[in-house]
Amino acid sequence: MKKVIFVVCSLLILGACKKGETTTATNETEENTNEIVQKEAEWIALFDGSSFDNWRGYLTDSIHKEWTIDADGAMAFTPGDKGGKNIISKQKFTNFILSLEWKISEGGNSGIFWGVHEDEKFPEAYQTGAEIQVLDNALHADAKVANGTHKAGSLYDMIACPDEHVKPAGEWNLCVLEINHETNEGKVSMNGTEVITFPVHGEAWDKMVENSKFKGWEGFAKYRTGHIGLQDHSDKVWYKNIKIKEL
Repeated sequence: MKKVIFVVCSLLILGACKKGETTTATNETEENTNEIVQKEAEWIALFDGSSFDNWRGYLTDSIHKEWTIDADGAMAFTPGDKGGKNIISKQKFTNFILSLEWKISEGGNSGIFWGVHEDEKFPEAYQTGAEIQVLDNALHADAKVANGTHKAGSLYDMIACPDEHVKPAGEWNLCVLEINHETNEGKVSMNGTEVITFPVHGEAWDKMVENSKFKGWEGFAKYRTGHIGLQDHSDKVWYKNIKIKEL
C-alpha cells in the first residue's frame, strides 16, 4: 500500500513539474511573440505596394505620373520627357532606420536621399539631401569615377561602398540606412552586410563635404530634420518594402 501511495505521489509531482515546464515554455513563447510584434509595430510602412499615400512630388502636393505601382506591387519610375520628378516622404524624420529594396535598370542611376529640405530656391532634392547611390555598377560610367564613391551603396561622392556587396542590374538589393544625430553616426548595410559608417554632423562630416563636389553648396546637408527622397535620374528604377523606424 505504501508503495502504491509513493508511486501516485511521484506521478502527481512529476505531472505538476511537467505542467510547470509547459506553462513556463508557453509564457516564454508568448513573450517572444509579443516582443516581435512590438518591434514590428515600431516600423512605419512608407510604401507597402498598395498606394503612394505617404509620398508626393518634391515641391508639389501630388505624385508625379512617372511613378506608378507595377503588377508585383513595386514602386516603378519610368522617365518622361522632363526630368526633376523626384518624390519625397510626406513626413519628416531626424533620427531613424530606413529599410527598402531597390532594383535598377541596365545602365541605370537613381538615389536615396535624407534630410531633404523643400524650398523654391532649391529646385532639386539633391541640393539639400545627402544621398546613398543606386546604380548599375557594371554599365554606368559613374562606377568608374571619384574613387568608387559614385558606386551603388556609397555615400555619394564621399565614401565608397565595396561593390561585391551589391547585386547587379535587374536584381533586388536590400538597403538599410541608419541616421542618428544623438550618437553622430550613420550606417549603410547592403544585402545584410554593413558596408560603411560615417559621422552625420560636426567637424568630421564638414570635412567630408568640403572634400566633395558639394563644397560651398548653400543648403547641402544643413538640415538634420527633413524628408526621405527618391531620385529621378532619367533611368528606370524600382523600389519596394519601404519602411522606417524612428530612433
